[in-house]
Amino acid sequence: MATKKLAPSPVARSMSATSFLREVAPQAVDRLAASGSIRHYRRGTYLCHQDEPAPEVFFLVEGRIEVTSTATTGTRVYHATVDSPQFVGELGPLGDMPRTASLVALTDSDVWTVASEEFIAFLMAESTAARAVIRALARQSQEQQAFVDDLLFLDLKGRVAKRLLQMATPDLDILPADGTVVPEVTQADLASLCGGSRENVTRILKEFERRDLVHRDGHRYVLKKVGSLAKIADL
Repeated sequence: MATKKLAPSPVARSMSATSFLREVAPQAVDRLAASGSIRHYRRGTYLCHQDEPAPEVFFLVEGRIEVTSTATTGTRVYHATVDSPQFVGELGPLGDMPRTASLVALTDSDVWTVASEEFIAFLMAESTAARAVIRALARQSQEQQAFVDDLLFLDLKGRVAKRLLQMATPDLDILPADGTVVPEVTQADLASLCGGSRENVTRILKEFERRDLVHRDGHRYVLKKVGSLAKIADL
């Protein structure tokens, strides 16, 4: 892992495009960017591990990062793959608690880092950013409750269809178009996202392919009949 001097302007521009900082004054974002530094992580390197202290916040500048955790049963739980500039690892510092997940670089990645205290001080000084963070946490809580509801009321086939759609659009009120490509995901990771076994999720995906609802292209899926998938997902 190498550290290099920060060039604040490109990073600040990327930060300003995120939902956290979109409405914050550019000068304030510049100051935040200048308070951190960029680290280069080689493929396979962990940025942090679950249950460790959380002394810093990360912002992906370039590359791909996977977010996972380990359940009490020892099972690996896949959460997300981050491949666009955005903040990651902020939950621990915001909650004054250890890391809730592990972050690993899937490709060589450039990551901006700043001390947790600096990030918290920035939020306290910038009410617009603080409100955006609160909104994001509220949405995350709502999504977790929705997942619990899905486990209770939606069968696995419906959960697989819904998760494929969710991976293709930030808002299920606006469904993606036919032909939309879902971000890269393995069948094991998709099973983790759906709360099912890999074998059952693989069987469901093959059924979707036979019905021409999706097309598999490596670790990516093309959504061919979004309306049919939405019906299966009870949307």
